[in-house]
Amino acid sequence: MEFALGTEGLREYLSFEVAGAARKLVEQVALAKPGETVAVTADTSSDPRVVEATAAAAHAAGAVPVIVWYPTRLGGGHEPPRPVAAAIASADVWIEYAVGYLLYSNAYHTAMQQGARYICLSGVDADLLVRSVGQVDYPGVIALGETLLALMGKARIVRLTNSAGTDLSADNGGRFIRHSGKLADTPGEPIMLGGQISWCPLEGTINGHVVVDGTIWPPADVGLVRSPVTLTIESGIVRGVDGGSEARTYERWLAAFGDPNMYRVAHYSLGFNPGVRRPTGRIVEDERMFGCFTMGIGTQGAQMKATVWKAAAHTDCVLPAPTIHLDGEPLQVDGRYVHPDVASACRALRVSGY
Repeated sequence: MEFALGTEGLREYLSFEVAGAARKLVEQVALAKPGETVAVTADTSSDPRVVEATAAAAHAAGAVPVIVWYPTRLGGGHEPPRPVAAAIASADVWIEYAVGYLLYSNAYHTAMQQGARYICLSGVDADLLVRSVGQVDYPGVIALGETLLALMGKARIVRLTNSAGTDLSADNGGRFIRHSGKLADTPGEPIMLGGQISWCPLEGTINGHVVVDGTIWPPADVGLVRSPVTLTIESGIVRGVDGGSEARTYERWLAAFGDPNMYRVAHYSLGFNPGVRRPTGRIVEDERMFGCFTMGIGTQGAQMKATVWKAAAHTDCVLPAPTIHLDGEPLQVDGRYVHPDVASACRALRVSGY
């Protein structure tokens, strides 16, 4: 697995800034209250600096923090050791830093049913926590998301292209648009790092080619894409995987499950966190890259409020700088937002170039 971090691993690195970002995360995003239990889960690939800072922030807020460490299993949706499952099922707030995330596992579903307010921060390290939470105008990022959500909610035909050769069209059909980067204000609702909206168009209308030139995760054997991977999609199902060695790796990984649901398109997502400007191979970061598009394949969770199905796993493909048209009108061109409402929200966030 490749993490293009380029940051120091020293405990002192950004230590003050990490403390501030963790406090913001716990109090302003997770909305932890005095007396609530905050479970912080991490595997042995997690950054201990953010884990400990988050627990300390929860304690300072009057909540009761519990840190649970366990061995790394790369990929996603694995069932954790039983003590981990018990901890998250009884928590008021669950903040996950594990690289081998528990999203879509049975333990995750149980925690949601029990009313945990879950935030997936898989693989987030000190540098990313500071850039994507501590140093951004979080309410402004949410406001930008609401602007994008409103536009996407009104659109019917979404067409996606990019310079690598992507040409994909679908009909939104009035489907629900989810602001997955919102605040953790609803028990049993999963949220993600700020800077993402997600939805699934009418599955049978998703047709064309997606040329992935950013990140594919999982499998861990791909990560940052060096040779574009072309997916041929017919009626919402991946019918072909073409390209070089990374395409072959991805094709074998999908086929190994022996599950036809692993080829179903599960969601579209737009990323817009101004603290993320280039792909690194960490999927939670890359899906929030400013101006990016993500297509999820495999399990479609109930939070999409679409068809909903269970697959053996879930995988995401990120395009860093696509062009997107809504009913023939450009929303963004080569990763730069051109719609006047969105550009205005970018200026309010003081994003460079707007």
